Amino acid sequence: METQRGEKEIEKRVKFAGKKEEFLRQGRSKLSTIQATPVKRLCNMHSTITVNGQFPGPTLEVNNGDTLVVKVVNRAQYNVTIHWHGVRQMRTAWADGPEFITQCPIRPGGSYTYRFTIQGQEGTLWWHAHSSWLRATVYGALVIHPKEGTAYPFPKPKRQTPILLGEWWDANPIDVIRQATRTGAAPNASDAYTINGQPGDLYKCSNQDTTIVHVDSGETNLLRVINSGLNQQLFFSVANHKFTVVGADASYVKPFTTSVLMLGPGQTTDVLITANQPPARYYMAARAYSSAQGAPFDNTTTTAILEYKAAPCPAKGVKINPAFPSLPAFNDTATATAFTSSFRSASKVQVPTEIDEDLFFTVGLGLNNCPAGASSSSCQGPNGTRFTASMNNVSFVLPSNFSLLQAHHQGIPGVFSTDFPSSPPVKFDYTGNVSRSLWQPISATKVYKLSYGARVQLVLQGTSIVTAENHPIHLHGYDFYILAEGFGNFNPQTDTSKFNLVDPPLRNTASVPVNGWSVIRFVADNPGIWLMHCHLDVHITWGLAMAFLVENGVTELEAVEEPPVDLPVC
Repeated sequence: METQRGEKEIEKRVKFAGKKEEFLRQGRSKLSTIQATPVKRLCNMHSTITVNGQFPGPTLEVNNGDTLVVKVVNRAQYNVTIHWHGVRQMRTAWADGPEFITQCPIRPGGSYTYRFTIQGQEGTLWWHAHSSWLRATVYGALVIHPKEGTAYPFPKPKRQTPILLGEWWDANPIDVIRQATRTGAAPNASDAYTINGQPGDLYKCSNQDTTIVHVDSGETNLLRVINSGLNQQLFFSVANHKFTVVGADASYVKPFTTSVLMLGPGQTTDVLITANQPPARYYMAARAYSSAQGAPFDNTTTTAILEYKAAPCPAKGVKINPAFPSLPAFNDTATATAFTSSFRSASKVQVPTEIDEDLFFTVGLGLNNCPAGASSSSCQGPNGTRFTASMNNVSFVLPSNFSLLQAHHQGIPGVFSTDFPSSPPVKFDYTGNVSRSLWQPISATKVYKLSYGARVQLVLQGTSIVTAENHPIHLHGYDFYILAEGFGNFNPQTDTSKFNLVDPPLRNTASVPVNGWSVIRFVADNPGIWLMHCHLDVHITWGLAMAFLVENGVTELEAVEEPPVDLPVC
């Protein structure tokens, strides 16, 4: 990736992996080049789409307040965009990155320069492709340090290590989703999980490249854990060690101790880990939290190694396996819920108490009946249907000729409508036995319009249509407070008593519990068009998404900036 000097001499501050061993790659990259690169995993060589030939891509290291200028050159055979996941993008919606939402894709042979400023965010975010399933391999960490001269709100760790959890297909991920789109069936599950791009010791042809994190006895280190996987929530643990959670989604939290993390795709968690065990080698491990009953999933386990530098060398010819952590069962919703409900903001926060927009969105799967005369090969979902997904019974359709933001900015008609429903068109027992008449949503490109400064409360209600599942819901352009979560149907008469209005966590991705609900609040103070979607990529492919159109305010500083001159055209 290419960084250019700005008013704050950001060339000095935007660092790539290099001299410090905690970052992922060696050398300084000058261009963010999307390209096909030979990558060998699970005994097979693949032509894999990478950034600068690296998998995962380079780690960006910046300070709160820095401006980033990143030029992306597309030398791959696919359209591509880059999304800066969790960055607020105040007034710079053109740099957010989701394909056909804030920009048209960067075509093969084209380029685009993303310009944005980090404002008031510290901790761990990440960047990834936001076109089709390219983010299976096109992703990397975005580390945001405090402003220079400002300390962390906890003792400074000796070293910091990004831990990127991912999924690997022993096939071209683009081919996997294209086949699923043609057939209407669920796509094949991944073949492996990865830690910093490596599957680990439990997979074939993998143990020679297992990721190793070195520590000194007695030191406290910071692990920046990111779930970069496409379709799977993951449990993560380190044998014989506990974590102190200190941050999530680039916000500090009240520290709490746990032996296991659960992250949905898109979520980040910063944890302190102290090397207080006998010097040895200990496995880090991650495996699925799969909440959808009966749905196939990748039931494998990825490993890395936490290695004490003073660990004794085994005798010649003697193999000593590292200690293995205890991980929850794949369907352990109780552990997942206990973890997600433990988060609190580091201090008292100002939660909007008066509400201008009181919204209720159902989220979940559905099935489309195949039209008369359709080929059976294109209707391979349950009972000859096609899988779909929706919010409030609207299955989101991406435009193809203009991005939504371009259409809004230029007043181009017919690209989208502003009648996305504020509540489900039909009320029903959302988490009970659902009538088949509700299984088929409408397909449309609808947005919900918000006035600048509107105070928004949104109930995200999971449904049991087809199957109930935990949905990681990500909102672009905003952080939001998670006031409460629970199981069953949200009841406004009783569940409002559970709201935390004192120190709720500030997140950009909420895990809506399986057969349950979450309530979030935010102030619409960032104009533009902002995608909200399930971060299980198969679900957004099926339409589990919508967008908010936040209108400009009164002053220039309350309006979207003008589009860049090199904005890609469709």
